Amino acid sequence: MTFAVLLQAVSDVRSSTDARKHVRASLVQAGALEKTILDIETGQRGFVITRQELFLQPWTAGRAAFPGQARELLRLSDAPGQQGIARTIVLDGQSFIDDYSVPLVESVRRGDPSASSIATTHDGRRRIDSLRTLFDTYDQVSRVTLAVREDAAATSLRQAAAGAAAGLAGSVLLIAAFTWYQSRAIVRPIRRAAGEARRLADGDLTTRMPESGAGEIRDLAVAFNTMASSLETSLERTEMARARLELLYGSSVAVGTTLDVERTAQELAQVAAARFADYVTVDLAEPVLQGDEPSPDELTELRRVAVRGIRDDAPLYPPGSTIALAPDTPHARSLASGQAISEPDLCTATHWRAQDPDGAKKLLEFGMRSSLSVPLRARGVLMGVVTFWRSERSDSFEADELSYAEEVVAKGAVAIDNARRYTRERATALALQHSLLPQRLPGQAALEVASRYLPAGSRAGVGGDWFDVIPLSGTRVALVVGDVVGHGIHAAATMGRLRTAVRTLADVDLPPDELLTHLDDLVIHLTGEEQAGIAEGDKAAAGELGATCLYAIYDPISRLCVLASAGHPMPFVVAPDGCVELVTGSTGPPLGVGSLPFESIELELTAGSVLALYTDGLIESRDHDLDHGLERLRQALSLPAESLEITCDTVINSLLPDPERPADDVALLLAGTRAMSPDQVATWDIPADNARVVDARELAVGQLETWGLQEAQFVTELVVSELVTNAIRYGAAPIQLRLIRDRTLICEVSDASSTAPHLRRARVFDEGGRGLLLVAQLTQGWGTRQTTTGKVIWCEQVLGDD
Repeated sequence: MTFAVLLQAVSDVRSSTDARKHVRASLVQAGALEKTILDIETGQRGFVITRQELFLQPWTAGRAAFPGQARELLRLSDAPGQQGIARTIVLDGQSFIDDYSVPLVESVRRGDPSASSIATTHDGRRRIDSLRTLFDTYDQVSRVTLAVREDAAATSLRQAAAGAAAGLAGSVLLIAAFTWYQSRAIVRPIRRAAGEARRLADGDLTTRMPESGAGEIRDLAVAFNTMASSLETSLERTEMARARLELLYGSSVAVGTTLDVERTAQELAQVAAARFADYVTVDLAEPVLQGDEPSPDELTELRRVAVRGIRDDAPLYPPGSTIALAPDTPHARSLASGQAISEPDLCTATHWRAQDPDGAKKLLEFGMRSSLSVPLRARGVLMGVVTFWRSERSDSFEADELSYAEEVVAKGAVAIDNARRYTRERATALALQHSLLPQRLPGQAALEVASRYLPAGSRAGVGGDWFDVIPLSGTRVALVVGDVVGHGIHAAATMGRLRTAVRTLADVDLPPDELLTHLDDLVIHLTGEEQAGIAEGDKAAAGELGATCLYAIYDPISRLCVLASAGHPMPFVVAPDGCVELVTGSTGPPLGVGSLPFESIELELTAGSVLALYTDGLIESRDHDLDHGLERLRQALSLPAESLEITCDTVINSLLPDPERPADDVALLLAGTRAMSPDQVATWDIPADNARVVDARELAVGQLETWGLQEAQFVTELVVSELVTNAIRYGAAPIQLRLIRDRTLICEVSDASSTAPHLRRARVFDEGGRGLLLVAQLTQGWGTRQTTTGKVIWCEQVLGDD
C-alpha cells in the first residue's frame, strides 16, 4: 500500500511537470508566432519604402511559416484562458496577412500610389498594435496558468515526499528482518567458505572445504573442492596458452610496422625467435623483393632476408645468400605442398642434409635438434618459407605448436604481402611518373635549364608533381611546374593528362592567364567525370581531383617573362649579382575551383638571371612553417655555384633532410635567362599596299646578305611575299615584318586583325589559297599566335649549318 501511494504521488508530480512544460511551450510558440508576424510587417514595409523585391524574402518566409505556427499555438493552448485568446490571435493574424499585407504588396507591385498613403500605413499600424496587445494578454494569462500549475506541482511533490517517507520506513523494517535471516542461514557458512577460497587464491592448491552442512552449502563445498583439484592440473596448460597468445599478439603488433619487404621479414623473425624457437630464418623468392608475384619456377631459388636467434654464431646461411632448393628438403616439400613440414630429430633425418651436406654437419655439431618449415602464403600468393630451429631445448615441435607456428607465419605473410603490394604499386607509379615527365629537356637558345625530380619516399607513395620546358614560336620558351593532389597511380595519371593538356594549349600560344583558365575548365570537366565514375561504382576514379600550376613564358628578345599561377608558390628570381627575390603578385585559386580569374605578372629579366620554379614538397615540412621554408630556399639560391646543375644539388641537399626519401614529391626547375643581341633581329613596318610587297622582299634579302644566309634567299623571298600579301589583303594595318636569326631563321608578319588563316588545299581553277600551303611545304614549321593588338603569322627555316 505504501508503494502504491508513492507511485500515485510520483504520477501526480509527473502530470504537474508535464502541464508546466506545456504552458512554457505555448509561451515559446506564441513568441515565435509574434516574431513571424513582425517579420511579415517588416518585409512589406521595406518593400513599400524601397520597391525592392529583396525585402519580400522575410515576408514570403513568414507567410509560409504562419499557418504551421498558428496550428501549433492552438494545439499547445489547452488552458481555458489561453484557448480564446489564441484563436483570436490566429484569426487576426490571418486577417492581417490576407486582408492587408497581401493586397498592400500587390498594390505596390501595380504601382498604386495609395499603397504609401497615410491611411493605409495607419491601418497597418493599428492591426499590428492590436496583435501585440493580444500577444501581451496571452502572455499574462499563460503566466498566471503557469503559476497555478506550479503550485499544484509543489503540492504533488509534498505528497510524494510523504509517501516516500512512509515507504522508506516500511523498507527499513523489511531489510532489518531479512538481514537477521541472511546472517544466520547464509552469511556464516559463506564466510567459512571464503576463508578456504582465500587460501586457494594465495596459491595453496591443496586446500579443501569440509563437505559438511546441508543443501546448497554442501553443494558449494563439493564444487569448490572439484575446482581446486582441476586448477592444479590446468595451471601448466594455462601458462603455455598464455605464452602462445603473447606470441600471436606480439606478431600482430611488431610485424608490419613498415612497408618494406625485408624489414617486415626481419620483424617476423625477431618476434618468433624471441618466444617460439631458438633460431628463425626467412627465405623469400627474388620477385617478392621487387613487388611481383613469383611463379612456381621462381620458388626453386630463394633469397635469405632474415636470420634471428639466441646466438650470433649459428652456422646458418647469412642474409643475402641465395639458396637453390633441393627437391627433398623440408623447404622444398613445404613450398610444394603448401603445408608445414616438421623434422623432429635432425640427427636421424636424412632428407634435409641433401641441400648442403657440409652445412648440415655444422648445424648438427652446433647443436640443432629439430626444425619446422612453414610456407609464407597470403591471398593465394606463395612467397617463400619460414624455418624454426631448436637447439637449446631438446623437445621437438608438437602438433599444437605447429598450428601456432602456422598462425604466426600467416600473420607475418599478410604483412609481407602488404609490403610487396606497396612496393609494386610504388614502382608502377614511379615508372608511370618518370614516363610522363620529360626524359630530356628540349634544346633552345633562350634559356639554360637544369631540373630535379625526387619521388616521395613515404608510405603515401609517388605523387603528381611535374615540370616541363616547351619551346614556343619567336624563340620564346614556356616553363611549367605543377602539383596534383594525392599520391599513387591515380595522381600520376592525372599529372600526365594535365601535362598533355598544357602542351596542347601551349601549341595554341595562349597567354599564361588564358592558358590557366582553359586548364581550369579542363580540371572541372575531369572532376565531373570522376564523380560520375564514383556514382557508377568505379572505385579507381575515387578521390578528389585538384592541382596547382605555374605557367611562365620568357621572350629572349624583349627579356620579358610573363607568368600566372593557379594556387602554386611563386618563383624566385636570382639576379646576376646574386640578389634573390621572391616574385610577388596575385596567386590565383587552384585548378578546379572555377569562376575566379587568373592574373598575369610581367617581369623584365636581365640576361644571366635565374628563374627558380619548384613545388611545395621542397619548402613544406612538419618541422617549420612555410615562410621558414621559403627563407631557406632563398638562402640556398643565393649561394654561388659554377653551374645550374650544382645549384640544383645545393638546393636539394640544403632543404631536404633526407634527399633519398623525401616526405613529399619534389620538383625543381632552374632556368638561366639569355638575351638575343639586336643584330639577330630585324623589324620593318610595311605599308598596307600591294605594291610594297616587292620592298618587303628586298628588305628581307638584304638582311639575309648581311647575315651571310644567301642560301635561304629563295625560300625567304617566297615566304615573305606570301605572308605580307596575305596580311595586306586579309589583315589590317599596321603591318610589321620581323626576321629572327636563331638556331633557325624565323620570319614573322603581324597585323591588327585577329582573324587567323587556315591551311586548305586549293582546287585546280582557284586563283588563291595556295600561299600557306607553299609556306608549310617549304619551311620547317609555321603557325599563328594572337596578340593584344592582333595576330602574328610565323614560320621557321632550317639553316644550312644546322
